[in-house]
Amino acid sequence: MKNDSHDDPIKVNAKVIFALTLVHFIGDFYSAFLNPLLPVFVEKFTLTLTQVGLLAGISRLMAFVVQPTVGYLADRYRTRTFLLGGPFLAIVFISLMGVAPGFWLLILFIALGSIGQSMYHPPCAGMVSTYAGHHFGFSMSIFNMGGTLAFGLGPVCIAYFVRSYGLEASPYTMIMGLVVLIYLFKVVPLPAGEGLTNLGFLGSIKEALGTVWKSIVILWIVLVLRAFTSQSFMTFIPVLYSKEGYSLVSIGSIVSLFTVAGAISGLLAGHLSDRVGYKMIFIVTHSLATPSLLLLIFPSGNWAYVTAFIAGGLLLATLPLGVAMAQELAPRGKSMVSSLMMGLAFGVGGIMTPLTGKLADVFSIQPVLAFLGIIPLLTTGLIVLIPGRKSE
Repeated sequence: MKNDSHDDPIKVNAKVIFALTLVHFIGDFYSAFLNPLLPVFVEKFTLTLTQVGLLAGISRLMAFVVQPTVGYLADRYRTRTFLLGGPFLAIVFISLMGVAPGFWLLILFIALGSIGQSMYHPPCAGMVSTYAGHHFGFSMSIFNMGGTLAFGLGPVCIAYFVRSYGLEASPYTMIMGLVVLIYLFKVVPLPAGEGLTNLGFLGSIKEALGTVWKSIVILWIVLVLRAFTSQSFMTFIPVLYSKEGYSLVSIGSIVSLFTVAGAISGLLAGHLSDRVGYKMIFIVTHSLATPSLLLLIFPSGNWAYVTAFIAGGLLLATLPLGVAMAQELAPRGKSMVSSLMMGLAFGVGGIMTPLTGKLADVFSIQPVLAFLGIIPLLTTGLIVLIPGRKSE
């Protein structure tokens, strides 16, 4: 395959950026099937809440375990195995969930699908800067939009499919994904690699981070806290709103608005970051996220939809910028730092989510979410410590 990535390093290679975004979308689209099907699996296998928690936690655990390893390997070897093999695993095994004859085989299908979903994120994100030209922030936002839209559309699509054709028909859903994968096989180029072949795992991290490791750690902490806050709200707002009398359809719409708003705001944030820098976007959106999140925990009729859209847009706007910022700080290990900012940060934030549930059992949901809503504002103090571009 011809690799024309360096024909014009200033100009965006729209075809490749679209292909990488499509990889992100198709893999996350199938991964988003799990949550809306949990009630169906509860009924089919008579699951306990502990078992439900195990199913829901697998994808977060895989992100925590798999992505740093894949990021390390992707920086060492020029291969499309992770880029295309990951979506293949997600498409096939997530589609097979509906025909799993027992709980443990269901666990296996979800684990394999989640491993696949974790595999393509580091190399995909690492390749964006190569093809973004002078529009890195905006290109990263487009790439991120693929995943965000997938998590907004995937649950709706699988819910309608299962309602229309039954859970046993779920394997047929892999047809669309495999067709898309054939197209991606033809257009996705070979990764460039980062020249870290002769270094071990720790050596690669040291070489990639160099003297900027303190800034990377601070940025990682910011992203972990943001992930902890967003995942806690997305997990427990449905519970809170259910107690307030909102219907299941209304709750689903509110969660979708929260997510889709992040895709839209991410594009805007990426576009603006190419002009005013990353730090300013972080500070403004995180500061405004706190009051919007505090409003979200006090439902007020139809205004809840508006509040969810605003809160999700502000809290998730910087999702792609964290990766872009890390890659600019440590350009020699793009896949590695992408895995730290996406997989490891998301995984640690997800693993912390049960703490929110434990505190909610003691103090109730609203005061706990109110405390978490303040976290984005507090992170602005850390953001100030991170060096920006020369123009920032």
